[in-house]
Amino acid sequence: MALDHLSFGTHDLEATTAFYQGQLGFELLIHEWILLEEGGRVDHAFFDCGGGCCLAFMQWIDVPGIATHYDTDINRGLGVPAGTFHFAFRCDSLQSLEERRLALISTGVVVGELIDLNPYRSFFFDDPVNGLRLEYTVQLRQPGAADLDPLRRQFRTNLALFGAAAIPAAGNRG
Repeated sequence: MALDHLSFGTHDLEATTAFYQGQLGFELLIHEWILLEEGGRVDHAFFDCGGGCCLAFMQWIDVPGIATHYDTDINRGLGVPAGTFHFAFRCDSLQSLEERRLALISTGVVVGELIDLNPYRSFFFDDPVNGLRLEYTVQLRQPGAADLDPLRRQFRTNLALFGAAAIPAAGNRG
């Protein structure tokens, strides 16, 4: 069984499309209106993010009883550190991860530094429209028995790292 799609709310599907299609390069597969009997509509779009998986976004427009203002940033809305809720796109090699990072920077996406998250290497960035934390990652090795034991797999960090993971280092801000 595989994941087909993840769906999120947005207040601006046009800006969301500009980011996911224009800057990330995800093909727009479906754009539809869901017309509700109660009134209003849902502007709904699916973006191909590879491997048979899509990201979908829904903008609720003039639907009675549905809030027009809500926090699309899941982490902030729930009051948890940035990155608690995030989703990662897998690259097939370290070289493709590094190339993807440079490609995003060239389109104006603000991305964090490469981070070693053994057995992964990743970089993080934020969806500037909806506040979602995103990640590109590559698996450098297959997890083993030691990866199943939190007494053997520990590392120290701080809360500031969660917020700063999507921010470039001072010398790399363009």
